[in-house]
Amino acid sequence: MTLSAGWYLRRLSRMGPREVGGRVGDAVRRRRWKSARPDCPDVTGARFTAVLPPGAIAAVPQDAAKRLIAEADRLMAGQTEFFGVDRDDLADPDWWFDPKTGRRAPWGYAFDLPYRDEEAVGDIKQIWELSRHQYLTVLAAAYAITGDERYAERVAEHLRLWWTANAPLRGVHWISGIELGIRLLSWVWIRRLLDGWPGAAGLFEDNPVAVNQIWHHQRWLAAFPSRGSSANNHIIAEVAGLAAAACAFGWYPESARWRDDALRSLERHLRANTFLSGLNRELATEYHGLVLELGLAAVAEADAAGVPVPGATRLVLLRMTDALAAVVDNRLRPPRQGDADDGHGLVVDGTGTDRWGSLLATGDAVFGRLAWWPKVTGTDVRTPLLAVLVRPYAKDGTAPAVARPASRPGHFADAGMTILRGPEEIWCRCDGGPHGFLSIAAHAHADALSVEVRHDGVDVLADPGTYCYHGQPEWRQYFRSTLGHNTLQLDGADQSVSGGPFLWTRHARSRVLAADTTRWCAEHDGYEDSVHRRRVELTAESQELKVIDEVHGPGRSVRLAFHLGPAVTADLVQNRAVLTWTRDGEDRSAVLDLPGELSWRAHRGESGPPLGWYSAGFGRKEPTTTLVGSGFAEGVQGFTTVLRFQG
Repeated sequence: MTLSAGWYLRRLSRMGPREVGGRVGDAVRRRRWKSARPDCPDVTGARFTAVLPPGAIAAVPQDAAKRLIAEADRLMAGQTEFFGVDRDDLADPDWWFDPKTGRRAPWGYAFDLPYRDEEAVGDIKQIWELSRHQYLTVLAAAYAITGDERYAERVAEHLRLWWTANAPLRGVHWISGIELGIRLLSWVWIRRLLDGWPGAAGLFEDNPVAVNQIWHHQRWLAAFPSRGSSANNHIIAEVAGLAAAACAFGWYPESARWRDDALRSLERHLRANTFLSGLNRELATEYHGLVLELGLAAVAEADAAGVPVPGATRLVLLRMTDALAAVVDNRLRPPRQGDADDGHGLVVDGTGTDRWGSLLATGDAVFGRLAWWPKVTGTDVRTPLLAVLVRPYAKDGTAPAVARPASRPGHFADAGMTILRGPEEIWCRCDGGPHGFLSIAAHAHADALSVEVRHDGVDVLADPGTYCYHGQPEWRQYFRSTLGHNTLQLDGADQSVSGGPFLWTRHARSRVLAADTTRWCAEHDGYEDSVHRRRVELTAESQELKVIDEVHGPGRSVRLAFHLGPAVTADLVQNRAVLTWTRDGEDRSAVLDLPGELSWRAHRGESGPPLGWYSAGFGRKEPTTTLVGSGFAEGVQGFTTVLRFQG
């Protein structure tokens, strides 16, 4: 997908003068760098000292190690899956090939390549994912646990191939700072996990090619930070990777400056990206997880190197961890809110490991769990390896004391998120928060006043997810549209106005009017001359959830959508739907009484235009049932929906 001149004008309109000036400076620097690549300083005699403490590997639980080794063996056989595409080419990968489209990215100066144009480059996410080298951290971890040198030799082979094939500033892997930052984190952990292998030093500190690559990655990140309206999760990845590498690979004359600047920037941007309640300001839950992983990984490297960490950094990570513990359902699933692209900060676990349980386990080890935290029963490899490097919060003299929640929070006023909980594991998320973060709200969806309802962890009224970013504009638009969420649409329009796949030019403003443990009310102004107000009431005794929508304003056409989870089937007769699903071999059911003032239809797996889809992960979609009621509202019009779970 190529971007028009109109997009660039819309994008420019969302920038302030300081950001414009910074981007002009970046453009000049990129032109200058095209013809002037300085040589890496000589670091002869460099040594890697950021090793794991004795006993760290032995602390890895056996079942987690078993999952990891099974994953490593699949990788050794060349097999993996990225974003719904199965691959069998990892034994000898092509770093620029996109198996989804069959295209191969062109070669050339990185900043000249049209990476957003799928016709010219392919699906850039498919190409970039392999070169984050997180599959190599899995292989390195398998070596550390088993001592089997086959894993280490494969890691060394692939790193040497990548370094040779991707010279600094050449090719698509030198375009995006988030890719460089995450790749540096992977290299730090690969070197750490391979420390017992006789070839480790020869692969890294005694290898001029590796030393040159590590230096150029850090030089790039120090020169081209994400700025202004783009300073979201990308800047966190950039500074976390730079800080980690400058601590662990502190071999260069610039290392101390890069390290200190990056740690200060990490603190500043963690605070900017996080509400005081601890929720991520992008209001995209997977990016909450990514930022938390990145922050913990950066702090681990600073602590391992004995470098002071700004006190507010740990405080933000603590608040993020408590917030995550507060919003997950009884199966440790967090909300499905905003964009999600399956991005991880550090991967050393096999398939089947619960990402959110792993983060909470690490939070327990670093910060200490609170009495109301949900219990984590699963195991992982990352927690014992990462947490052993991090100075416990209570023992860190630089971290400020903080009063943590005495009971499980249900309402996050700054983020506009409310979680209602009832018996039989009823979980309901109500969205009355800001449209998104910064002026472009890049990862926001037009989902004001949407609800998400689960029963024992099963999506009943589901947030459909994300599915794609580049190359499929119709699908990108659908999955972040108002009709694509459990909320109300007027006159066929979105509540917020999109200016591109990661750009919103007008943001609906929401405000919560009331919220407690069983009731919530909010409204937004996304529709000209009209206000949509919604109340949600959860009655514990009857296992009933009531949703009352009001439209205040002139006559408008209305569409009210309820998206069912993929496990749920619906029998719709007029305005009543009987919902059924199975959980752990047990049949479950509910009745959804829909507003009789609207005409109801069930849609499933439609593509012209898209309607009735669910995306469990990036690049994956499956048909599901969406119930849409159509009608007309004038003056003050109310619509009542009642969801009753059966005993």
